[in-house]
Amino acid sequence: MQKLTNKEEEIMHILWNLKKAFVKDVLAEIVEDKPHYNTLSTIIRNLEEKGYVSYTAYGNTHQYYPIISKEAYRKEFMNTAIENYFNNSYKNMVSFFAEEQKISAKELREILDIIEKK
Repeated sequence: MQKLTNKEEEIMHILWNLKKAFVKDVLAEIVEDKPHYNTLSTIIRNLEEKGYVSYTAYGNTHQYYPIISKEAYRKEFMNTAIENYFNNSYKNMVSFFAEEQKISAKELREILDIIEKK
């Protein structure tokens, strides 16, 4: 899976939410830093070339839809992040969030319960 730019990832989140969309539909969902229509069209075509989206043609216009699920992307993204930033260790990742006070003892106990039930 090719890495996405921040803007490409933003567009993918919109497509995952909309399920199917024309460029104008995607453009309407962008709140900040709204690109020009042609720029957005190019970004979506890049997503197609990278294998993230496909389209149905209606004359000269295309309706785009994701062909990679959000769950598959999240799994790949997390695996790469853990490998690159936490020395391929989930323990290191959880420790990082505990040290940064991003996860509570209660949440850690809930995670332990989930692990023990499996």
